[in-house]
Amino acid sequence: MLVWEPLAAQTGKGRSTPPSSVPVRTGIYDPSLDAKVEALLRKMTLEEKVGQLAQYSAGQPTGPGTGRTDYEDMIAKGQIGALLNIATAKDTNALQRIAVEKSRLHVPIVFGLDVVNGFRTEFPIPLGLASTWDPSLVEQVARAAAREASASGIRWTFAPMVDIARDARWGRMAEGAGEDPFLGSEMAAAYVRGYQGSRLDASDSIAACAKHFVGYGAAEGGRDYNTTEISEHTLRQFYLPPFHAAVNAGAATIMSAFNAINGVPASANPFTLQQVLRKEWGFRGVVDSDWEAVGELIPHGIANDGPAAARKGFLAGVDMDMTSSLYHDHLAQLVRSGQVPLARLDESVRRVLRLKFALGLFDRPYTDETHEAAAMLRPEAISLARTAAERSLVLLKNSPGPNNAPILPLSSDVHDIALIGPLADDPPNLESLAKLGRNEDLISFRAALSRHVGEHHLFHVKGVDITVGNDEDLAAAVAAAGKADMVVLALGEDPGMSGEAASRSKLGLPGRQQELLQKVVATGKPVVLILFSGRPLTLPWAFEHVPAVLAAWFPGVQAGPALVRTVFGESNPSGKLVVSWPRSVGQEPLYYNALSTGRPVDNTDPAKPPSDDKYLSRYIDEQNSPQFPFGYGLSYSSLRYGATEVSRIQLKASSLNAMLNASGVREPALTASAGVTNTGSRAAEEVVQLYVRLQGTSVAQPVRALKGFRRVILAPGETKKVTFDLGPDAFAMWNDRNKFVVEPAKVSIWISPDSAHGTARAVEILP
Repeated sequence: MLVWEPLAAQTGKGRSTPPSSVPVRTGIYDPSLDAKVEALLRKMTLEEKVGQLAQYSAGQPTGPGTGRTDYEDMIAKGQIGALLNIATAKDTNALQRIAVEKSRLHVPIVFGLDVVNGFRTEFPIPLGLASTWDPSLVEQVARAAAREASASGIRWTFAPMVDIARDARWGRMAEGAGEDPFLGSEMAAAYVRGYQGSRLDASDSIAACAKHFVGYGAAEGGRDYNTTEISEHTLRQFYLPPFHAAVNAGAATIMSAFNAINGVPASANPFTLQQVLRKEWGFRGVVDSDWEAVGELIPHGIANDGPAAARKGFLAGVDMDMTSSLYHDHLAQLVRSGQVPLARLDESVRRVLRLKFALGLFDRPYTDETHEAAAMLRPEAISLARTAAERSLVLLKNSPGPNNAPILPLSSDVHDIALIGPLADDPPNLESLAKLGRNEDLISFRAALSRHVGEHHLFHVKGVDITVGNDEDLAAAVAAAGKADMVVLALGEDPGMSGEAASRSKLGLPGRQQELLQKVVATGKPVVLILFSGRPLTLPWAFEHVPAVLAAWFPGVQAGPALVRTVFGESNPSGKLVVSWPRSVGQEPLYYNALSTGRPVDNTDPAKPPSDDKYLSRYIDEQNSPQFPFGYGLSYSSLRYGATEVSRIQLKASSLNAMLNASGVREPALTASAGVTNTGSRAAEEVVQLYVRLQGTSVAQPVRALKGFRRVILAPGETKKVTFDLGPDAFAMWNDRNKFVVEPAKVSIWISPDSAHGTARAVEILP
């Protein structure tokens, strides 16, 4: 048995060293699998080899995109390597028996599914999970999802999505960890560890698939599947790091993306798929195409027919063809004609077979159907879902109410509550990305609130639907508000308005919800607004006129209990934004780690009036700054940050580069610390963040870049000194020759509650 180890350092290309707490792992890097793979490969015909690279969806009877209904016959002939969208143990076992008992070489199928934010137990969407800033919690969520999915025969998830998302118009922002590569890398590694467990061949582990490689989140105009233009420097500094972290964490598979990048489709891009992924990072796992992405090389315009698309996708580095059937139809002939070398085919087949051996499918191809039901919705998973939901909530605003105290948490003096809005009691509107959840699994906000305050103290009125409404329903909502002591509004998007193929050009409240909001606020009653969405929404009127606003995202099966506990103060909000919240859609793409430009607008001093100089990088009709910055999130307590202190004020670039390229555990180059005090009357859990800026370098660097974060629990009145150990990678950058190095620079270091506050401490990096 080989102990799993991260990839070795690669001089000049950077690396990510997993924390010492990462458990010992076995998986696709186990050399003991090679002999088994080679022995099987030698027995295979050309058609059987091609079959291992063909993947279809059996969740629909015709196999979308192929017109095929002969899957059972194809499996028996060894012509299918993987299937997706089958989700019960009975169904996976039935097809697996054909593969194992009827095919000539008895090679099992691997079954995959989008296990994104849970399986039967639905957790918050990934954007919400990332808002916890808690990788250990995310790892537990992924582990729980893996236990449920594997009990149904699913051994491969097409997750995590680790795309950097800087544009809220792009609906798939909901599936990722936001705009920052450092936080995104931490989350990517956590998902991989959780899905794959300590051993990939354990029966409750599933292979992770980091997607979409690469640049998919940078789609022009925020329009899904659209073209991306990303320089190599920006690609390496911002978009590649989460994928590199996933690979270093042992991800078994990678999914190539739909988009073209700099004119070359990502699913036919030898630079990203071979130079970066295989040569620089040493990835030995399977590259799977996204849905029909190989076939889409034709409309992209780089292939004129199926054989050309299959050849270009395969030779660029896509091992497995998802649903387009082009490998099945053309790859064998391409090998016979010499257009595709047999050695290249064999290498891809080795990767797929190695994955199946690593998962233990040859030893245990079937799933115990008697254990499937018992694996779902286990009490510990439900408890974890509630904890995750509570920690994902981001308190955006909490102004004083009639008694001059903050509106939230609600006090026991509130007797009658009007709960208004289309998202208060509609289970489908809280499910979002999970595939197997059921309405009866979810506890809605209305159900939990009614249980807490009593049905006779709760006036529930939908007011309007998400996209439609009428005057009578609006009047009923206003009447309900008039009878209550307090109004809680549950507004936002339908889940179908975020996720794949759900780009929006307008980011306000859909339908007549804005009108409902304004009419209810006009009653003069105190209002709490709870926003359900898969992205930030542009609501300047709400943030000006509503005293309390809570971003709930889509919280999963424990939405109701988590929200009620938070609204009434049993849980203190600790979530922080992982995306910059725009004031208007015209600001998009909007992200905190931007470049200064040669004519920057000074946003560093909130008390300083804005400049009236027109000739700056600014809008004439909107501020540059977001409504709420990256890293922002309020608490029911108040917190004070002390000055940032550093252990050294000078460093040497030569020494840092030597440390950067050294193997093994590295000593910190510098420590930074600050005292954080809870000045309030409630215990608080705070995400303390550390940011760095480099100036004087060969390539302009962001005005701030996240380089560390820690969650700390503070009792009322307690002060804790929070310390960060910074290695050389905290000061390294991709330079003007696209080398990952430390250069002489002026350094600013902040320890702060978000990306827009704090006082910097200066450090100098000498040659």
